[in-house]
Amino acid sequence: MDHLDKLEAQSVYILREAYREFKQLVMLWSIGKDSTVLLWLARKAFFGHVPLPLMHIDTQYKIPEMIEYRDRLARQWKLNMIFGRNEEALSAKCTFPDGRCTRLQCCALLKSEALKHTLSGEWPRWVLDHHTGQYVKTTGGEPFTGVIVGARADEEGSRSKERYFSPRDRHSDWDVSNQPPELWNQFKTDFAPGTHVRIHPLLDWTELNVWEYVERENIPMVSLYFDQGTGQRYRSLGCWPCTKPVQSTSKNVQEIIEELRSGKFANIAERSGRDQDKEDGYGLETLRREGYM
Repeated sequence: MDHLDKLEAQSVYILREAYREFKQLVMLWSIGKDSTVLLWLARKAFFGHVPLPLMHIDTQYKIPEMIEYRDRLARQWKLNMIFGRNEEALSAKCTFPDGRCTRLQCCALLKSEALKHTLSGEWPRWVLDHHTGQYVKTTGGEPFTGVIVGARADEEGSRSKERYFSPRDRHSDWDVSNQPPELWNQFKTDFAPGTHVRIHPLLDWTELNVWEYVERENIPMVSLYFDQGTGQRYRSLGCWPCTKPVQSTSKNVQEIIEELRSGKFANIAERSGRDQDKEDGYGLETLRREGYM
């Protein structure tokens, strides 16, 4: 069993444990490489079928190719696809592109608040109807209390403080100092009523591991990760006003792997193109404490 086999086995184990222990379970799908690998692992864990809904938070500022890719795979793989959004903030144009708030405030409104209220069922959810191929607006959904997320510890500082099973309070707020120990593959899954739990099956994967696995499994990826002849590609995906490409001529998965192994990005943060991370030295941790992915 090689290193990728071990990572895969651990992630599949975490996914199956989560499905066994948490009844109101959902998986977040950001359309990025990590959550797409997580989706692939879920299909493996449950023999080609994903028995839980996938949720995407649509800020309406995602790069168009991301939404096209999401809907294409959702239809092809027959996924129970849901998205949510902060209609009030969008209608009021209370966003960074509209000049009404900072980048971090925009993330808090369009991502953190939208996620919390969509998970709780307080706000509408749009559900993909596979008969029509269209999304249908629904209200009054049951709350999701277990949330599977494709976060990796090496991606960004605050994520290195996570656990495989990480409790939040009923408002999705994260107390970084109050996380359960996880020793020798023993995981706490029995939490007090009202606890909201984030589950992180990819916690010990690295950026290189993810791309090596994508290559091995031939997982389809959104084209934004590859150079289209401009000498640039995206290393991390988000909303277009706050996400910048990196200088890279990698046109396929193998070239990305070679680039990462070369050390070209050894001293450059994976999220260096995400402008909201630069607005405040502890910006992303602040957002994550308040419910951000």
